[in-house]
Amino acid sequence: MTENMFRPFDTRLDEGSALRLLRQATEGAEDGEIFLERRSSEALVFDDGRLKTASYDAAEGFGLRAVNGEVSGYAHSSEISEAALKRAVDTARLAVGNGGGTLADGPALTNRRLYTDADPISGISFPVKIETLREIDAFARDMDKRVVQVSAVIAASHQEIVVLRPDGTSITDIRPMTRVNVSVIVDQDGRRESGTAGGGGRVGLDGLLDPNDWQDKAREALRIALVNLEAVPAPAGPMQVVLGPGWPGILLHEAVGHGLEGDFNRKGSSKFSGMIGQQVASKGVTVIDDGTIPDRRGSITVDDEGTPSKRNVLIEDGILVGYMQDRQNARLMDVAPTGNGRRESYAHAPMPRMTNTFMEGGDSDPADLVASLKDGIYAVGFGGGQVDITNGKFVFSCTEAYRVEDGKIGAPVKGATLIGDGATAMSQIRALGNDMALDPGMGNCGKSGQWVPVGVGQPTVLMGGLTVGGSAT
Repeated sequence: MTENMFRPFDTRLDEGSALRLLRQATEGAEDGEIFLERRSSEALVFDDGRLKTASYDAAEGFGLRAVNGEVSGYAHSSEISEAALKRAVDTARLAVGNGGGTLADGPALTNRRLYTDADPISGISFPVKIETLREIDAFARDMDKRVVQVSAVIAASHQEIVVLRPDGTSITDIRPMTRVNVSVIVDQDGRRESGTAGGGGRVGLDGLLDPNDWQDKAREALRIALVNLEAVPAPAGPMQVVLGPGWPGILLHEAVGHGLEGDFNRKGSSKFSGMIGQQVASKGVTVIDDGTIPDRRGSITVDDEGTPSKRNVLIEDGILVGYMQDRQNARLMDVAPTGNGRRESYAHAPMPRMTNTFMEGGDSDPADLVASLKDGIYAVGFGGGQVDITNGKFVFSCTEAYRVEDGKIGAPVKGATLIGDGATAMSQIRALGNDMALDPGMGNCGKSGQWVPVGVGQPTVLMGGLTVGGSAT
């Protein structure tokens, strides 16, 4: 356990008084809680041969919520005190009105731990971090004479939360997060291209600052940059596509995952609303959201309402079997919470969010899937994208992709975008590789202005029904 743990009821608030005020706020309501948080974060950016940024932030506060039916009253403050809590009660009670609700049972408790309690920021000294960044910069430049610029990032955060519920239950969680990224720019005959690699998770920095780890990241960043130097304009038009394992699961996350969150389905705004028990993907396709995988970026011992995280099967053998739920939407849909109630910080109310969302693997040899393409694209890296949750339509840009003709991987292509909609894409999956992998630990998910860390994953996937956008003539 870390020293100087966050104990707000020992140092800032009397727990009995806080509980009395929470009960006052939730009298006649169906649910509610006080969410208390302390968070610290550090980011070091070494760019173009010098330390460009060294930032450290610390924040703490609480959020008080009262829920009645579809309405939530939420108030928050960066001041953890009884006076601030009293003011929050008056605001939160506006949602309760005349009451009439019956307070829902609280979540089951768990002693499970999925990650270390240690503070990753203080675990490694500042000089060691700076020296590591210098070593990354020097190593990346020495790998290839075409490297003209290097950027390296070491980032860490430490979040401590306490959830107090009206029944008097107090639930705690301590969440570390670390990440190391390396980016390079290469120049060849006046043409410049870039490559980036990185990752981390809910682990200490020790392993990430081991040369064996960051050297692999630097080599991968250089490999991607050199591939891009050889890239030709991407073709355009409908064609079959093979998606690589791991990070390409971001397409599944965005085009399908958001559509399986409870709030969108309760409100009928998702393409998947009202489709429980129906075929929504090709047979053999199973999609899971699992917040219980140790040390993963998207994992949470408990969600931000105090519900233990779970392994939730969403699509099984192509059949839609469930949605991801927080407590409010689960209650309104008459189902059980799934441990997916998440919030960015104490200043935000929770909502249904993904954790680690992935597609299970199949039994095909990945090489056979690529060899089956007569004229298509093999996409192994993705950048940004846009998705319309209401219809699942998406546009994703590829950061590493190759033209495949007659089963042979050809030249890398640049400017390729994948265009389609989640429901159609899921029904056009032809085969799944036996190489399911999770991403290296670099994903963030945005929803309604809130950002939370997530994980994605999938095997190699052969699919049709996609339109490739490109500039080749």
